[in-house]
Amino acid sequence: MSEVAKDLLAGTIGGAAQLICGHPFDTIKVKLQSQPAPLPGQLPKYSGAMNAVKQTIAAEGAGGLYKGMGVPLATVAAFNAVLFSVRGLMGSLLRSEPGSPLSVNQQLICGAGAGVAVSFLACPTELIKCRLQAQSALAGGPGPSPGGVKYSGPMDVAKHVLRSEGGIRGLYKGMVPTLAREIPGNAAAFGSYEALKQYFAGGKDTSGLGTGPLIVAGGLAGAAFWVSVYPTDVVKSVIQVDDHQNPRFSGSVDAFRKILASEGVKGLYRGFGPAMARSVPANAVCFVAYEVTRSNLG
Repeated sequence: MSEVAKDLLAGTIGGAAQLICGHPFDTIKVKLQSQPAPLPGQLPKYSGAMNAVKQTIAAEGAGGLYKGMGVPLATVAAFNAVLFSVRGLMGSLLRSEPGSPLSVNQQLICGAGAGVAVSFLACPTELIKCRLQAQSALAGGPGPSPGGVKYSGPMDVAKHVLRSEGGIRGLYKGMVPTLAREIPGNAAAFGSYEALKQYFAGGKDTSGLGTGPLIVAGGLAGAAFWVSVYPTDVVKSVIQVDDHQNPRFSGSVDAFRKILASEGVKGLYRGFGPAMARSVPANAVCFVAYEVTRSNLG
């Protein structure tokens, strides 16, 4: 089996494990990010993460926490094939000799390059996912929103966007903040993951690390991703769920300014708690599943 094929298979297994573990947290994150700012004197629809969980389960059942999972689960193979394969290919180009371990700085570069490539898959996938996750949060909110459009599933979202929002271009709404999230986020994740592995191993040879250190390194790498890019993710989410006919935002910079003006810095961190609660266990599972699978493949 080629090295690319090994990265593909290991990345797919790692990505599926990450998605199943973390999707409910991601749903709550998107609901908190995308709920409209309340009018003066009114309370927000969700007062916090636990309130969003309770309202979601009450209105949609436990399955509501997994809304929008179909598209990322269906594309997890392609997503992780791109992420881990591009990272692996860049690593091959940066190595001084075949098989030599990469430095932390080289892993940063590999992560950034993988982030560029994966953005082209992440943007349409995230748009469909966010529309499904956020529609209950947007329903009944002040001002125009896509909350009145009830999507029956991922294909319904895709058909609506392709038909009414400019075709393929509509599926790439939010591409700029997606790139601004994936490039530095993956650089931070892969760089910190390698740095932590080398710290635990006491040197560049990390092949002897057990599951425990890999869990810690993977979990903290996931945290590094979100700490470095979270406000960008908020901007991406509000752009992607914005109404096409009556948009609240003219672009990413406008969204950033309006959120900051109306809600302050805390508006750029809506849903940060669920994101962090998801990132640590989900990324720990992802990296460990990847490493174990890759090791077993030789």
